[in-house]
Amino acid sequence: QVQLVESGGGLVQAGGSLTVSCLASGRTFSSYAMGWFRQAPGKEREFVSAITWSGGSTVDADSVKGRFTISRDNAKNTVYLQMNSLKPEDTAVYYCAASRSQIVSTSLTDYAYWGQGTQVTVSS
Repeated sequence: QVQLVESGGGLVQAGGSLTVSCLASGRTFSSYAMGWFRQAPGKEREFVSAITWSGGSTVDADSVKGRFTISRDNAKNTVYLQMNSLKPEDTAVYYCAASRSQIVSTSLTDYAYWGQGTQVTVSS
């Protein structure tokens, strides 16, 4: 079992930056890939970024490439999502998820554990 708690969401103007964090507990955090997903009102949850257990490899959705950066600190059991050049269409609840394996995946079904989410709102 693993527990995930996101933090750092908030309101930011378009073009601004924000970093959200996810603190994990209850399982060997460093052994598994981690991901960030988001869900806007009226839309399905979608993949944002993922990172391998070592942090050596990442995958990003096309919509955030060059703007968002995922990273992790296994000593702190924390994964981060740094978001730059934010756009109003980035407004969503951002969810942290722990994978079932060490391999990064863009599929929601490959993630076994989910946090409660943190709201990110980008004003125009």
